[in-house]
Parts: sequence; structure tokens; C-alpha cells
Amino acid sequence: MAGTQLKAAEFIHGLKSTDLPPAVLHMARRCLVDTIAIWVAGMETDTSRIARDHAVRRYGGALAMPFDGRLVNPVGFAFAGAATIDAIDGHDGHQSCKGHASVALVPTVLAELGADPAGDLDDLLTHLVVGHEIAIRSALSLHATVPDYHSSGAWNALGCAAIAARLRGLGHDGTRHALGIAEYYGPRAQMMRCIDHPSMVKDSSAWGALTGVSAADLAEDGFTGAPAITCEAPEVAEIWADLGHRWRILESNFKAYPICRWGQPPVEAVLTLMQDHEVAFEDVTEILVTTFHEATRLASRRPADGDTAQYSLPLAVALALRHATILPDHLLPGCYDQPEIWKLVDQVCFAESDDYNAAFPDERFADVTLSMRDGRRLVSEAAVARGNFDAPLADAELVAKLDHYGTARLSTEARQQIASILSGGAPAPSLRDLIACLHPQAS
Repeated sequence: MAGTQLKAAEFIHGLKSTDLPPAVLHMARRCLVDTIAIWVAGMETDTSRIARDHAVRRYGGALAMPFDGRLVNPVGFAFAGAATIDAIDGHDGHQSCKGHASVALVPTVLAELGADPAGDLDDLLTHLVVGHEIAIRSALSLHATVPDYHSSGAWNALGCAAIAARLRGLGHDGTRHALGIAEYYGPRAQMMRCIDHPSMVKDSSAWGALTGVSAADLAEDGFTGAPAITCEAPEVAEIWADLGHRWRILESNFKAYPICRWGQPPVEAVLTLMQDHEVAFEDVTEILVTTFHEATRLASRRPADGDTAQYSLPLAVALALRHATILPDHLLPGCYDQPEIWKLVDQVCFAESDDYNAAFPDERFADVTLSMRDGRRLVSEAAVARGNFDAPLADAELVAKLDHYGTARLSTEARQQIASILSGGAPAPSLRDLIACLHPQAS
């Protein structure tokens, strides 16, 4: 077995919660709470409804889907969960990976733990850390060795396979095959195609989760798939050399708004100008957004549905000017299909900055110039998205996000229980209590 892959397999099966620094365990708690908040919000989307119906038809089993109750197998559970989370573009991510891990990993952990899970919350968090460390390094390796920009499912599939292999006790050889299958069958979708033509396929994380769990199924049955070259190729050995010592999960970012992260720096620039100059949206005559090339591709000006709306930078800026924030409800056609919103959308124009292009993907910059009816030109400083790993959203902001996004399907008591995972106030829920929170009709 290749040395890098032997190290990965030993890490996957050997990591214990007591091995994790407190900051790493706490970051896993943040990822879990934030992902649950997005999961609840995603339940209101057509994407989620279609994915859950599909899972029931094609992947029947004995696991009840969260907030739904219908029974599916682990593959269907992971697929439908990831599709639901991916339907609201507000989940955590990793800047250098240009994508997302928890969206696929959290449903996979819950799918593999089953309806009556053993262990405690720290065990769940440790499984989640394993998935993150494998997925993020797989992403960095993929980006370093291929020219195309692939969607998250291409690499979070390996994190899902790692979690499933760990929980099933597949051993080193079985784990190596599971990772190899997940990489080979992973959805290497061209991400910019979905940026140019937004749709329900999003970041392919639903298929990443499906692929990762299916890969473990196949490996468990003796199907072979090694090697995973994103783990084993000599040219990526350095990326894997610090596995178990450098905790990549600590580089996670969190979103202040449920839109593509590339559209968030101009939103922050607009909100700063509004606060500093008491801008009234009715007085704006032109909005110049200067940013990096990829963000200018978020160019839809008349999105017809929520999926397209989340990838529309002109709409994001218009919503920020109109509402001084962006919430999931704002991205529903019934909320944004208004003359005053379209007027602002049509005032948005783009410019690219060589400096901002050079900084991407490790950082996303934008600045905004507002031309006003009275002749003023209000120019922002360069802005970044709030919630980057080096300037994180506070735990209280993630709890507020849970409250904003979770009201429709989580009781006050359930939200308080989930929030206690972060707050340190009331005792955090047991693993079984957490599962019960996700099945309110059954509890």
C-alpha cells in the first residue's frame, strides 16, 4: 500500500475525540450547527422536494429522512440531505478549495450512524473531522493537478467515503478501495457551467454524498477501486504530509448570507456604504461592482427561481440595498420580483481588477461605487465576505442564523437544544436527542 494512503487509512480509523485539540472539536460543532440551519431552510425548496421524492422511489430502506419521515437507505438519506442543504447556498466552505465539505459530510455521518446511534456527540464530531480532513486535502490535490475547476462533489465524495469506511470498520485495504471508487466515480463537474447556467445540480454535493456512501457499499462487497491518485500521487504527497497535525477544518468559512460566496464581498461593500452615508436605495442611479473575473459570471439579471437567484450578483446587490441584509425568503421569486428590485438590478455594472483576479481563490475581493441622484459618487474600500476563517462569524451569529432559518420546522426547544452545542449554556444534547430534534413529528 502506498505510504500516503496507509497514513490516510490509519488516520481515518485511528482518530479519537481525545486526539483533537479543543479548537478543532469546537469548529466541528460550528460546522454541525450551521449545516443543520441550512438543512432546515432547504426543506422549503423545490430542489429538496424533488430529491426526497427521488430518494423514496429509488433508495428505499429503514432510515427516516430528517423533517420528512419517509424511509430510505443510507445512500438515499445522504443524497437527499446533501441536495436539501445545497439548495440554500448558505453552508460552510473552504476558500482554497473553492467549495464545500459539510454539505455532504453531515448527511453522510447521520446516515451511517443510523436511527439508533451508538456513542456520543464527540464521536459524531470526530467522524465529521475525519471527513473534513480527507475531503479538503482531496480538493487541494485535485485543484493542484488538473486544469479544470471541478465542483465540490468531485472531492467531498472522498470525505464521505472515509466516514462510511470508518463507521463500518472496513480496514485499511477496504478503505483504500472505497476512496479509490469514490474518486473514480466522483462527479467531476465543471463548476463554471453551473455559474453560467444556474440550476438544481448546484455544486454536485448531492452526488458526492451518494458516490461516497455507494463507494463504501461497493468496497464492503469486495469491489476494487484503488488507487485514489488525489491521495496517492507523488506530486500531492506534501498536501497529505501534515494529516493529523495541521487541522484543515480550522480553515472553514461561514456565510452571512445564503448566496454564492463570490457575491458576498460586494454585498458587504454596499452595506458599509449604506451605514456610512445613510444611503436610500431610491436615490441610487448606478452601481459599479469591481471584482474578480469569476464573480462577474454571476450575471443573471432576471432569475426565474431561487437557484438562479442565489447565483445572481446583480440581484444580491439589489437585495442588500433594499433590505440591508439577505435572508432565504428574499430569494423567493414572490419576494424579489418587484419593480424596485429590477430597477436596482439594471443599475449594476461590472469591472474586473487585476489585483482581485490575482488574489482569487485564496481571497475574494470587491469594491462598489454608488452614483447618487444628487451627483455624489460613494466609493467603498475593498471588501471581503464576512465569516472567513481568519475573521470568523461569532458563535452567536451562527445561533442567530439557526433561529432565522430554522423556525419553520424546528420548535423553540429544538433550536435551543441544537444551539447549546455551541453556547456552552444548557447541557448539549446527547446524540440520540440531536437525532430526535431532526424528527420533530416522531419525537
